[in-house]
Amino acid sequence: MFKKHFKPEHINATAEDLAGNGGIGRYVLLPGSEGRAKDISQYFSNVTVKTHHRCHNLYLGTLSAEGHEIDVAVIPTGMGCPSTEIIVHELFHLGARRFIRVGSAGSLQPWVKVGEVVNVQASVRDELTTRDYAPIGVPAVASLEVISAILLAAEKMGLSEKLHVGSVHCKSSLYAREFGAGPRGVENKAFDELLVLNGILATEMETATLFIQSQVYNHELMLQNQKADYRVLAGAILGIISADDKFDHTSNADAAMKSAVELAIETVKTLAVQELFA
Repeated sequence: MFKKHFKPEHINATAEDLAGNGGIGRYVLLPGSEGRAKDISQYFSNVTVKTHHRCHNLYLGTLSAEGHEIDVAVIPTGMGCPSTEIIVHELFHLGARRFIRVGSAGSLQPWVKVGEVVNVQASVRDELTTRDYAPIGVPAVASLEVISAILLAAEKMGLSEKLHVGSVHCKSSLYAREFGAGPRGVENKAFDELLVLNGILATEMETATLFIQSQVYNHELMLQNQKADYRVLAGAILGIISADDKFDHTSNADAAMKSAVELAIETVKTLAVQELFA
């Protein structure tokens, strides 16, 4: 359940840091790496940095949209669901309610090209972290409000032709599960093929826990009779940086991440205008 006077152990933040936007709280962007978090903060105004020895540094700032100021933040989650679970847990218990994952992924389909972007609707729970929250039959789904805001933002930016919408695969292991390393390589590659045949667009390592945690938190908030406007909304934007089991080190991969970051910024503005200023 929600904990009052929560003290985080892995980030340097207070409830006051995450407050804002008329009670909804800051819109929080969640990249994996500290470098990308710092890059994203360059889009903010009035930036304050709260450092932490684990390098989960929290960048606080504002964005402007239609003459309004929006309170925002960005913090790296690290790689994988276990690290993401810790950061999202601490952010939520400090009052954060709006989360957008900004990450990278590998394509599983020939029509999903390096340089393009995925707007994640749902995540295959092929990892262990979320099983400590929910049985495997519970789906991990993004919030419709965020999915829709991403679509609108992409249209504004002229990115619609490079945007794919659908489900992704969330795994625990990169080298074994995706690239076939280790003694279970044949089994893991066969599983990959099943994902392809079921239309899964791409593979990554963080979305499942973000979505499952958000669903759990919403249940907790409803038990406390919280206003519906203050429920948790979560989504994910993933830049495609690899295909055919190979990382792409060309400008296409860089373009994918630039598009993902800029789409995330525009999505926050779009969602905030809808929620706060309509």
